[in-house]
This record gives sequence, C-alpha cells and structure tokens, in this order.
Amino acid sequence: MSRLILNRRRLLGLGAAGAGSLVLAGCDQFDFLGARNDPVRNFLERANQLTYSAQRALVGEQALAKEFSESEIRQGQRPNGSTDPRNIELYRDLEASGFAAYKLRIIGLVETPKEYSLAELQNMPARTQITRHDCVEGWSCIAKWTGVPLSRLLDEAKVQPTAKFVVYHCYDQMGGGLSAPEAYYTSSDLIDAFHPQTIAAFGLNGAALPVANGAPVRIRIERALGYKQPKYVHTIELVDSFAKFGMGQGGYWEDHGYDWYGGI
Repeated sequence: MSRLILNRRRLLGLGAAGAGSLVLAGCDQFDFLGARNDPVRNFLERANQLTYSAQRALVGEQALAKEFSESEIRQGQRPNGSTDPRNIELYRDLEASGFAAYKLRIIGLVETPKEYSLAELQNMPARTQITRHDCVEGWSCIAKWTGVPLSRLLDEAKVQPTAKFVVYHCYDQMGGGLSAPEAYYTSSDLIDAFHPQTIAAFGLNGAALPVANGAPVRIRIERALGYKQPKYVHTIELVDSFAKFGMGQGGYWEDHGYDWYGGI
C-alpha cells in the first residue's frame, strides 16, 4: 500500500511540474498556474501540501533513497537545466582560476555565519553515494556523487530555532527572451537539509564535478526530483519564510508553477 501511495505521489509531482513547463511554453489553458489567487491553482497547492505531509508520515524523516552498485552506472550523468553559466562574469573568473577563489557561504538564521573554500570542503570528511537522478522530463540516470554532508556545515553554523527553510542561491540564471534573466534558486525544509544523503557535492563518478553538472558545488537532495538538486551553489541561507525571494514560492521553477516539495 505504501508503495502505491508513494508512486502516486511521484505521479502528482511529475504532473504539476509538467503543467508548469506548459505555462513557460505559453499554453493559455494553463494560465491558472501563474495566477496566485486562481481557485484551481489554490486547489493544486493544497493537494501538494497534503501529499507532502502524507509522504513525511509514510516514509519518515531519515528514510534513505535507494543506492546502487558501481556496475549499475551505465553512462555519464546527463546534464539538466542550465549547463553553462559562463555569461556571468564572476562565475567565469572563478572557473578560469580552477575555482580557487570560490566560497560557499552559510548565512541567514544561523548563530555563526560560515564561509568555505572548495579546498576546505574537499578536505572535510566526505560521503560518496550512488543514486538515481529522476528528471521531470521523464528520464533518469544513476551516478556516483561525493561531497560533504550538508548537516555538518549547518551544524557548524548553528541553525537558529526560528529557521524553517533552507534557500540555495546559485550562479546561473534562467529566463531571457521576452523576460529578464532571473537568478536561479530553490529551497528545502530542514528535514531534507539535514538528511544523511543530502550533500554539498563536488565530485561526480570519481572525478571533479564538471561545469555542465554544476561545478564547483551542487546540492544533492536524493529524495527529490532533479529540479530540487541546485547547481552552481554559492550561498545557503536559513530563513523563516520565502516572502523576500522571487515570487515567494521557494524557487525559480516553483515561482513558475512547479510543486515546491518535489519529493519522490
């Protein structure tokens, strides 16, 4: 029964994300997804909250995503979303120096804001996991990820009791064309942030993380869909609400109609 419910949860997540992509493509029949007070959109958001609560109750906070053997890695990790933020001068300069000047910042509702170089992250105790990346476009890919458990970094920063969410700020931008480019960001709750498989990944399949896959650091939240795995992350911010970010929905794609939770 639990497998049936969880499969249904994944279907709902994929459906909401797919409808969101139709909004971006200009399909008029899905305009309600972009209207914050539309009753149909409000109904879908309530359904998302229900499935989020149901999955938390059924799966548990610390349940692990399935891990695989190296023999099950069939190909390189397929890039998704933005694959080259070199149009951003700061990122281009960092890449040119081999990310020697890169800093990952932990800010917001923490007692001790932190800043880590890539070398410092690489010298911390790391976790390696072979997991499956599931994209809303319908494909999946098994890969080996290496990085620092995010819980370690958050523990060092000492998260304040008022914090409810973690916002991940990235170097890449989305949009363009008729709309101005928007800085990419997404978010998670503290449960996913402190999950043992959530890592600040700097390695992929035994090598340094490539630019197309999010170098120098990508957050892996293994119990979530691909758009919740932010690339090119430079700042992790602890907050009590999303009100001051974008359209207040917790992420770039979330602002454009995708489900906030994005859980699998």
